[in-house]
Amino acid sequence: MYSLIIKQGKRIDGTLIDILIKDGKIEAAGPELACNQQAEKWIDLKGDVYVSAGWIDSHAHCFVESPIYFDDPDLAGAAGGVTSLVDAGSVGADDIDKFYQLTQKSQTNVFSLLNISRIGIIAQNELSDMNNIDETCFQQAIERHEGFIVGMKARMSKSVVGDNGIAPLIKAKQMQKKHRLPLMVHIGNNPPNIDEIADLLTRGDIITHCFNGKPNRILDNDGNLKPSIARALARGVILDVGHGGESFSFNVAEQAMRIGTYPDIISSDIYHRNRVNGPVYSLAFVMTKFLCMGFSAEKILRCVTEKAADLLALPAKGYLKPGFDADITLFNLKEERTELTDAEGEQRTGTHRFVPIAAIIGGKHIIHAEGESEHAIDL
Repeated sequence: MYSLIIKQGKRIDGTLIDILIKDGKIEAAGPELACNQQAEKWIDLKGDVYVSAGWIDSHAHCFVESPIYFDDPDLAGAAGGVTSLVDAGSVGADDIDKFYQLTQKSQTNVFSLLNISRIGIIAQNELSDMNNIDETCFQQAIERHEGFIVGMKARMSKSVVGDNGIAPLIKAKQMQKKHRLPLMVHIGNNPPNIDEIADLLTRGDIITHCFNGKPNRILDNDGNLKPSIARALARGVILDVGHGGESFSFNVAEQAMRIGTYPDIISSDIYHRNRVNGPVYSLAFVMTKFLCMGFSAEKILRCVTEKAADLLALPAKGYLKPGFDADITLFNLKEERTELTDAEGEQRTGTHRFVPIAAIIGGKHIIHAEGESEHAIDL
């Protein structure tokens, strides 16, 4: 039985916690729990390093064989302090078997939101042909990969649906009734109009790219929530950031939060190009943008741990509690002037930033964050 003790980690509220891990699960967690315990390995954080449940990036693209949006799961994930990635529709039923096999070679946990189009994103217009929505193939894929497939993805923008308008989303909602999986819906340029999209969504559905600055955004010209969005949120529809290279506006996010509309999930929409060249870089960098906008560190962490796990029904993820998976992120909050850029070239200057130090996955894979050697600790 492999065991690990993390001693004197600092929670975001400043309290200290010891964590006892056995065989990939958290056995115990609390102040001074580990004092008299024996373990094969100890990590003493000495109260100087923050510890949280492992960060979950709920919108990523990490199918390495994708011709458009590809990345290595460990570079998009663990190297940035992220213990779990949820791939948001890179693959459909045609490639889900290959994708699953590839993820088994990664240390980062990977889950899939299965694209309702069987071909996935092998081109930008996967929903322009309704024949690509094959319900039989979709159902068989879910049956083969229960636990790996945790939801559905439909990209509802003009470049994707072509002349089909709202029809792919209507079909997705019909399919959802059979499978009872969360449905993440990408909003971009219209048609279809955001009002058509929002009025079809029901409790637990996810609007991603929720703070994009395109005309098809959640705010009207006066900076208020569009009525269709207000109705959707009242029904329990979820807002996901999904930053990406074209889908996050400081102005929209700041105005939304001014009127009391906050994200439920903070995610990156990371893939190779926007990780290397920006403006995404990492989930931590996206989290830092919300810190800069005045969202508290406590609430930001909930959006990438507890809320992400709960809203996507990821069992045993998201909490530092006994019985949960031993997925843990070690990080610091560094006081440092940080230049931040959104997807539209707008800039802000932050005073603090999230600095991932390491990802601990399943209690035994300990991966140092890349590019932060000055913050490394003896693991």
